[in-house]
Amino acid sequence: MPMSDVLADIFGVDRPVIGMVHLPPLHGSPGYRGDSVEDVLESALLDALALKEGGVDGVQVENMGDKPFMKPGLIGYEAVSTVALVAREVRKAVGLPTGVFILANGVGESIAAAVAAGARWVRANMYILAYVADEGFVEACSPKAERLKSFLEGGVGVFADVYVKHGSHYIVSDVSLEYQAERVAELGADAVVVSGLRTGGETPVDRLAAVKRAVDKPVLVGSGLTPANAEKLMRYADGAIVGTYFKRDGVLSNPVDVERVRRLVEAVKRLRR
Repeated sequence: MPMSDVLADIFGVDRPVIGMVHLPPLHGSPGYRGDSVEDVLESALLDALALKEGGVDGVQVENMGDKPFMKPGLIGYEAVSTVALVAREVRKAVGLPTGVFILANGVGESIAAAVAAGARWVRANMYILAYVADEGFVEACSPKAERLKSFLEGGVGVFADVYVKHGSHYIVSDVSLEYQAERVAELGADAVVVSGLRTGGETPVDRLAAVKRAVDKPVLVGSGLTPANAEKLMRYADGAIVGTYFKRDGVLSNPVDVERVRRLVEAVKRLRR
């Protein structure tokens, strides 16, 4: 699919803004506080509806509360099933394109959940090579994920990070950012995500520009987009995934603030073709 058509096919707009629906700690995670699946769904729907009211072009459901995250293959079945159920209900409630992200780097798990939920894409922390993070040594997931995409035939795309946040990339320090972006695109990713050092951290503009020059796939801002830096960052980006800024007072654990959503979406809309 040509670059200009990938995001347009999903979202139907130039420079789409994707809002995060962060789930509370799910059953089995250390922070689990006794919420039933109905409780989890209720909070997810409130955030998703607030994001829609604020004008986002899509939403992405993520098990952000399940810290510390497990590696692929160790992620609990209960997390996968809950995310799938919640993502499906969110999609039906808001009528917006919906994605799934099961941490950490649970791309196979995310694809399976996305197919069940009718979601359109998943995010991948590390699609090629490897890195070291809180979860330990995290390996590439593209071989498994690309085969699963083919097997399930669910039409699920992959938005894959390069030099993903919350990890050390010294293992691949001799591999340039540009080369990694090229390989991510070559091995099947539908879009390339560039982020800052941590959740909510501003994405370095030089990284965005370098990746944009290197690939013929859409490039997404993966963290830290605000009304103040939107013009600077979106000059090199084809869309953005936003979580922290959309929360009340910009605090990740707070509910979505509709007015903050509106401010950022309007800032991006002014930049659209």
